[in-house]
Amino acid sequence: GAVEILRTDVTNADDVKALVKKAIDSFGKIDVMVNNAGIMPLAPLSALKVNEWDSMIDVNIKGVLYGIAAALPEFEKQKSGHFINLASVAGLKVSPGGAVYSGTKYAVRAISEGLRQEVGKDIRTTILSPGLIDSELQLGSSDEGTSQFIQQVYKDAIPAISIAKAVAYAIEQPADVDINELVIRPTIQEF
Repeated sequence: GAVEILRTDVTNADDVKALVKKAIDSFGKIDVMVNNAGIMPLAPLSALKVNEWDSMIDVNIKGVLYGIAAALPEFEKQKSGHFINLASVAGLKVSPGGAVYSGTKYAVRAISEGLRQEVGKDIRTTILSPGLIDSELQLGSSDEGTSQFIQQVYKDAIPAISIAKAVAYAIEQPADVDINELVIRPTIQEF
């Protein structure tokens, strides 16, 4: 039958716990937690967009942590599970205007690697770092100059299905194979 979709605010730990509970109530267990929510309001630090910095930290870092907090106890109980955490190529290289965004994505990488080391042999952890992907992420900047630059750069974006296929690839591996990290970007993308 149809499963009710819950609107989940990843900046609210209780919302994320409710989402995991709904999955377990509907399917009996949870196999994979994809921590995908992210925002990218790029701007130079000198623009002092402190509220946007706070939002990026809340969504991009705390959202991942809340996803881990919601699913990890269940994964530990069932002795299986798979975290897929979306970082970014910005978590590999910092660019002007992206200092805070990159900081959040470096954090996702660090949290994911720490999680991988802590969860042992039964739970898999994958860091997925997309480059220019056609999604609403490119529309997040309120800084006019940065927004125009982003729109130009994103003309080289590849379809979001590329990321979905990477997620499927990581999930479909046998239980003893943990795809720890994938970086996916358009062939033309230099950074």
